[in-house]
Amino acid sequence: MNKKVLFTSQAALIAALYVVLTFFSNAFGMASGTVQVRISEALTILPFFTPAAIPGVTIGCLLSNLFTGCAPLDILFGTCATLLGALGSYALRRCRWLVPLPPIAANMIIVPYVLRFAYDVPDAIPYLMATVGAGEVISCYILGMMLLFALNPFRKQLFQCENN
Repeated sequence: MNKKVLFTSQAALIAALYVVLTFFSNAFGMASGTVQVRISEALTILPFFTPAAIPGVTIGCLLSNLFTGCAPLDILFGTCATLLGALGSYALRRCRWLVPLPPIAANMIIVPYVLRFAYDVPDAIPYLMATVGAGEVISCYILGMMLLFALNPFRKQLFQCENN
């Protein structure tokens, strides 16, 4: 199979999954706000398996933020947080237990400022870091690691990468 086609297909599928899962979370009021648990953030562990997940989750986050009516600052900086998290996850792919940490840290640092300045949330930044961080731990670490261990036995069939 052509590597460019495989890469593009994987990235597109991951982006589509991210959007669908964000819409699902949003239907229950969990995708945004001071306490948010975006189920789609579990996909940020996918750079462990394939570099195609980096543009996949980034584009998925961008589209999700656009389609759910986020503020322009949220669209820009929320997407940047996801990109930074995905790049960090890919960089730490050799140690599976560390893979979820970059998206947690990126969102925990960036999103509170987005909430404060884009949405005028009056809460203190440290409080917002704690609430966003808690949601990210649930999404990225708990759900993400469950996903990682569920997919790992099938990594060669699902991701067909040479480094698997």
